[in-house]
Amino acid sequence: MPTTVPYRPLGLRILNGIGATVRAIGVPLIRLDAGSLITRATKNTGLGDFGDTWFHEPLERLLSAFEHEAALTTLGRIIARTDIVRLLENRLRMTDAHTRHPEIGRGEIRAPIFILGLPRTGTTILHELLAQDPANRVPMTWEVMHPWPPPERATYAIDARIAQVEKHFGGVDKVLPGFKSMHPMGAQLPQECVALTAHDFASMLFSTTHHIPSYQQWLDAADLRPVYASHRRQLQYLQWRCPAERWVLKSPGHLWALDALLAVYPDARIVQTHRDPLKVVASLTSLVTMLRRMASDQIDPHAIGAEWAPRLARGLEKTMVVRATGAHKAERVFDMHFTEFVGREIEMVRRIYAHFEMTLGAEAEQRMRRFLATNPADKHGAHRYRLADAGLDPGIERKRFAAYQEAYGIQPEHVD
Repeated sequence: MPTTVPYRPLGLRILNGIGATVRAIGVPLIRLDAGSLITRATKNTGLGDFGDTWFHEPLERLLSAFEHEAALTTLGRIIARTDIVRLLENRLRMTDAHTRHPEIGRGEIRAPIFILGLPRTGTTILHELLAQDPANRVPMTWEVMHPWPPPERATYAIDARIAQVEKHFGGVDKVLPGFKSMHPMGAQLPQECVALTAHDFASMLFSTTHHIPSYQQWLDAADLRPVYASHRRQLQYLQWRCPAERWVLKSPGHLWALDALLAVYPDARIVQTHRDPLKVVASLTSLVTMLRRMASDQIDPHAIGAEWAPRLARGLEKTMVVRATGAHKAERVFDMHFTEFVGREIEMVRRIYAHFEMTLGAEAEQRMRRFLATNPADKHGAHRYRLADAGLDPGIERKRFAAYQEAYGIQPEHVD
């Protein structure tokens, strides 16, 4: 399939066209070099200590991939610069808080629950349901995007940053109409751990939203234990003035790094979600195609399918290897099949709570039921996708994922 150019409003086409012309004649525009971004963040905050210097290499690799591989439009460059400066500022402020208040780093995180599995396997709705239990603490989107000042229990539901983030998503909706039918957006919805690991510039978030193969290749081979140590410090910061009984976290990205996760969180409780991977690849290709339209005009769904199918298989293989070692006790893992979850969500939640010997209170269950009733799957329209749109052959893909499907007893679903 040839590269497709997404629809753009006239004003955005003019902006991108002017920016491309200026860059073509060699005039620097919207710089994406580490030096200028770090300088901007330090000036904006008045701070200079970024903490562990490990992040410098992934940042440099990410910026290089943005310049040479991502085919960013002018809007894409603006978004990239804005986001990276924000992440650097967040890093400076959280490091400063840890330095001035060492008690933050002594905060305990006991037996957190990590939801991991292929994208599009029910991880998001499960996370949202568990967030309804007052005993569970999840990273909300608004506090992850703008963690300073630290969230306070007394103002958690009315913090001014909530409106700020909702306004941001309103802008996203204008540029990517229809995205909410694929993935919910909201300041007061739980955020994935990819947004936390983004503060170390070591996150699958970036390769989801951009074509940056050299960065992803480096990330796949990196030792991510420093990233999960940083992840833990961020949770300690967020819970400092807004604690709860236990953390519930989720990200497909944990599939590729379960060994690093368990090194930092040895008492973690794992919920791994499962679904026919061919349905996953088809749905994810559609999602990534939509997301990449935000920052680039050069989108090829077939290339995206060819990129993500083997990547997903590698993530599953990595997790299977870690689990096969027996280093993490079987009773600390719960396997959730998507086909058993859809339509029986509360029943599945009860099974998860029982497996981990947790109590599901009547109030929490009622809140979960209310959330399901007010947030049906097609609330923002149906998400339609086909494996054929990803340019993938079903027979080849069945062989690619055969070991995974056999290991977990995953029955094939119908794919177009």
